[in-house]
Amino acid sequence: MSAGATFDVVGLGLNATDVAIEVPRFPAFNSKLEIAGASWQGGGQVATALTVCQRLGLRTKYIGSVGDDPLGAFQLETLRREGMDLSDTRVVSGCGNQAAYILIDQASGERTILWKRDPRLAIPAEELRAEMITGARLLHLDGHDTAAATQAARWARQAGLPVTLDVDNIYPGLEALLEETDYIISSEEFPGRYAGKEDLFAALLETRRRHPRARLVAATLGVDGVLGLEGERFLYLPAYDVRTRDTTGAGDVFHGAFCYALLQGWAMERALDYSNAMAGLNCEAVGARGGIGTREQAEELTAGGRRRARRWTSLPSPTEVASR
Repeated sequence: MSAGATFDVVGLGLNATDVAIEVPRFPAFNSKLEIAGASWQGGGQVATALTVCQRLGLRTKYIGSVGDDPLGAFQLETLRREGMDLSDTRVVSGCGNQAAYILIDQASGERTILWKRDPRLAIPAEELRAEMITGARLLHLDGHDTAAATQAARWARQAGLPVTLDVDNIYPGLEALLEETDYIISSEEFPGRYAGKEDLFAALLETRRRHPRARLVAATLGVDGVLGLEGERFLYLPAYDVRTRDTTGAGDVFHGAFCYALLQGWAMERALDYSNAMAGLNCEAVGARGGIGTREQAEELTAGGRRRARRWTSLPSPTEVASR
């Protein structure tokens, strides 16, 4: 990492303009239901993670594509207001921005997402330049536009930058991207699908076996927190018990907080716990970026906040998992 870097974090990947719709309960098929409210919200995996970094005091740049419709204009304005650098953000003419219509169940705070992304919003790998990436201290990716993400990750690794990845699906070319990633943090379902293992411990271990250069392989678990494999130990940090209003964006906020924690040089257990706290705080308001907390609020939660019940009371060693 260069001490003279222009940016702390460069992110390449998705943004989305969300329409957050609160409903008293999830609607039954072929029914009518009065909504409690609706609002436009900024969202998207990488754009939201960078927003977290920016609010925590880091210098960020977003590389991605937006449409030239009102949803795209709204998205750009949300990022400009944060102070994010958008010099390498493409505006695609005659194209609608990625949109998500999110039904939020008021009783539980859980959400159902309906989304659409125009193929023209894909980030072309051939339009990237190494200097777009290497002027940072860390590169964060979501892997959706896999060829572009892989090229960016290669440049980052050649320059000695750590690469973090938020992955929730198996895209064509993903293997090459994982080879270039230092910190693989996925959704709960991804490791099993990728590794072909039902047991999450075994799936994380197999993912690390395939990609031994990764310093961390982990999965976020929603209300159960996060499980990770670092070196020769599993780490499990349960989630915090918060007043959940909307779970949208919790994982994206987790990733932004994790990027911040890495750049502070924190130990892995502290980094994951802090990320859990930031994700929990965000669930207390509507929208993917609606409840992003401050560092002080997150540290107050980690110091004295009530945790949810642990999914596992004890953890096996990687050797024990391998011998099953």
